[in-house]
Parts: sequence; structure tokens; C-alpha cells
Amino acid sequence: MRLTTMTDYAMRLLMYVAQQPDRLSTIAEVAKVYDISEAHLMKITHQLALNGWLETVRGKGGGMRLAALPADINLGAVVRSMETDFYLVDCLARETSCNLAGNCKLTGIMSGALQSLMQYLDAYTLADLLPPDAKADKTYVPITPPKGPYRSNSVVTSKIP
Repeated sequence: MRLTTMTDYAMRLLMYVAQQPDRLSTIAEVAKVYDISEAHLMKITHQLALNGWLETVRGKGGGMRLAALPADINLGAVVRSMETDFYLVDCLARETSCNLAGNCKLTGIMSGALQSLMQYLDAYTLADLLPPDAKADKTYVPITPPKGPYRSNSVVTSKIP
């Protein structure tokens, strides 16, 4: 399995913003640091904000900040919110028919592998990705309560098994 570039960049964006707890970060600065197109980062920022991971501030002097403490942002939930296709093999897609249906155990094995990966990611948070000297957990307080379909106080339920 390979995560999309969008998910990779989303993780980088969250890590960068988490290390700037006392100020807003801008798309332009993140684009420059990681050499990513601003247009692509705009889409990613929008998606992260819709799912409750980022809070955005419009206008002059605007930017983005985390919508929760890094320790409250679960990596598995972020991946689920960014990825659109978790089908490791074509036969896992519901609309696909397979000539081997009923005689093949591949789908069960691949589904189990995907579940293991997601359970592993669920054991980590954004705080685990930050350098040890990051002060984000000590100083950052979100302005608004977290929102979005992937945000909750418990382990996140997802689109995939």
C-alpha cells in the first residue's frame, strides 16, 4: 500500500503548523519550506479544515493553526480523512466482480493487513511526530472546539473496516 501524496503533504503540513503554536502559519511559508505548490497546499488545507484538524483565519494577517492539541490528533484518523481509496487490491472494491469469488482468500488477508495498518496508526498522534523539544503541547490552546466528521473524543470509526 502506498499513501497518496496528498496524505503525505497533509502530515507534513500538520507537523509544521504544530511546531508554530504561538502564531498562524501561512500556505506560502509551508509551500516554501517543503517545496510544494501553493495550489496543492490550498486543497490540502481546505480538506484538513473541513475535517476539523486545522482552523483557518481569512484575510490580511490570516493563516492556519491546529484545531486541537497535537496529542489529540490521531494519525489513523487523519489518514482516513485524507485517503479516498483503501482498496489494496481491485477485488476489495464493492462494485468489482471477480471470477475467483468464493474460491479466493486474498480479500480476507488484504483486509486484515489494512486493518492492522490502521490499528497501528491509531496508536499514534501528531505529538508523536514532533521533535522532543517541540513546545506545542505546553503552550497551544485551540480557539474553537474541534469539529469535523473524523473528530471525536474516542477512537475514530472510519469508512474502512
